[in-house]
Amino acid sequence: MTDSNDKFSKALSNIALAHLDAHNISDLKRLSGGASQETWSFKTHNEGHIEHLILRRAPGGEGRNSSGTAIGLDTEAKLIGLAANANVAVPNVRYVAKPADNIGSGFIMDYVSGEALGAKIVRSDVFDAVRPMLAKQCGQALAGIHGLPMSALPTIRYSPASQEIKHYHDIYKAHGHPHPVFDLAFKWLSDNTPADDRITLVHGDFRNGNIMFDPIVGVSAVLDWELAHIGDPMEDMGWICVNSWRFGATEKPVGGFGSREDMFAGYEAAGGPSVDPARVKFWEVLGTLKWGVMCTTMYEAFRSGIDRSVERAAIGRRSSETEIDLLYLLAAD
Repeated sequence: MTDSNDKFSKALSNIALAHLDAHNISDLKRLSGGASQETWSFKTHNEGHIEHLILRRAPGGEGRNSSGTAIGLDTEAKLIGLAANANVAVPNVRYVAKPADNIGSGFIMDYVSGEALGAKIVRSDVFDAVRPMLAKQCGQALAGIHGLPMSALPTIRYSPASQEIKHYHDIYKAHGHPHPVFDLAFKWLSDNTPADDRITLVHGDFRNGNIMFDPIVGVSAVLDWELAHIGDPMEDMGWICVNSWRFGATEKPVGGFGSREDMFAGYEAAGGPSVDPARVKFWEVLGTLKWGVMCTTMYEAFRSGIDRSVERAAIGRRSSETEIDLLYLLAAD
């Protein structure tokens, strides 16, 4: 263990002693999941009692927000706590780090069993029995998230449909690489922008890959709240239907495991308002275009030399997939 890791481990041990009713920690290791934040697993010990916990931490402990859209981890922890109070399946937040703790920005939460790898949810035989009810459960979870009282929410950005379109159009134009299909999609979105008459908390990244699924109970935890904002609740429904998050099971639009109709039914049964499928389609088009633009940023990072990893190049090439998806969506209009 390097000196920096040793200091990190000691600081985490001090937190466990002072705030988690534990005498020491063990099995500290960084997990592979998490593209923008670090995820650490560890166990606490107290007279034979062992708890498995998770630390979600900013890279290197620094509270960077290069995207300009991510909320801070302390705010993320508050939203998770509010969601837990509304019986949304989320990890229980145990402690939010303070500057004096010397581990940087982050929070500690309970370990939740399950699987978050989208391809396994779609293909593994382990999930055969529970898969038919997952879309309905996702709708139920979204109803709980969107039903959180606005007055209880911490200060987060407001981003209606028109602002989302402008944000990604600006990114697209800044690259200087024309994509005629993207131009067509931006025109369609501008012509079909819904009114800003439905305003709730939006998770912002609710999709297969950011949801923990258990092969017995189904949805066990909604993860990665860093892109949460105020906006149209149908944004979340459109995002989980984007073809890129179906992991090859294109015939099942909700995450590659279910139907829109099942998700809508679960949403309405759990107290969500009546769903307008045309409005969800708008957000599916915007979500598909958004991912396409994000893929081009990956290519730019590779081309410019900022990040010459194979991962950046491979994701950059996927912008062509979103162009095909957009043509299918717009042709079905």
